[in-house]
Amino acid sequence: MALRFRLLADYLDAIPIISKWYFDEWGHLTQGDTIEATRDRVERYANRSEIPFIIVATNNSDVVAVAQLKYREMAEMFPDKAHWLGGVYVPANHRGRAYGQQIVERIIKVAPTYGVETLYLQTEALDGGLYASLGWVPYAQVINRGLDVLVMERQIFD
Repeated sequence: MALRFRLLADYLDAIPIISKWYFDEWGHLTQGDTIEATRDRVERYANRSEIPFIIVATNNSDVVAVAQLKYREMAEMFPDKAHWLGGVYVPANHRGRAYGQQIVERIIKVAPTYGVETLYLQTEALDGGLYASLGWVPYAQVINRGLDVLVMERQIFD
């Protein structure tokens, strides 16, 4: 079955699921972070007509992937890089089915609607991993929040 993509604003029931994923995966990177604080941040992405927003992918009734389009993820290091892909997550029991690829491609497809010409992201996969295979190119390798990450960019075309 094909994935169904929705904005988080149109699927608020996914907020607790996404919040748990994000907290479990990245909560340790922010001192004192809590599941409640993570949920508050996720709720701020429930937008329809403006950035930031989250796209949720479902297969039947299961939430199988999520991704964000946001502003200035690494503003201190890259203040001139406005639009970022972030929060790409596929739970372990749904990996290996190209859901990550599909949700990233969905973000790329809708990005021009929001005036995006170039997208950036950071990944711990220093070879670019999935993103390199989708046409993203390395921009810089830096230490962010104690992690060695690769910043990548992708030109967006209509």
